[in-house]
Amino acid sequence: TSRRATQRARAGSAMFKHILVPIDLSGRHARALTAALALARQSRARVTLLHVIQSVQNIPPGELGDFYRELARASLRKLERVAKRFQAKRVGVRTELTIGEPAREIVRLAAKRRADLVVMGSHEVRPGRPSTGWGTTSYKVGIFCRCPILLVK
Repeated sequence: TSRRATQRARAGSAMFKHILVPIDLSGRHARALTAALALARQSRARVTLLHVIQSVQNIPPGELGDFYRELARASLRKLERVAKRFQAKRVGVRTELTIGEPAREIVRLAAKRRADLVVMGSHEVRPGRPSTGWGTTSYKVGIFCRCPILLVK
């Protein structure tokens, strides 16, 4: 019985309650999703899967309405397929889609949804060229986001 009490105490004081998982809908996010799913199950956290459609610079959004609508339809279908993995493991999950600059939108949504953790993929930085990773989305999110970030390589 003391073992059960310890397990209940751990579950009641879960470190993470809401995990934001930005994904680019490529195959590169598989490890980040696996890590987020494990953390969510362990913490009994809910998950928000986020996809940001990169906005096209210097072209008014109205001129690209059909383009964005088609991207949004395809992206939502993919997000829903990913969400089913979490639902199958009884993890509360929602999907969100937005258009904009990815790092800015991730940081904005993490604050708006009060995420306790952001789990996202990151490419490996080559030891001889460490500065190549400074302009990446994961670097920007790591710098500007107020909650902890878990970068999965």
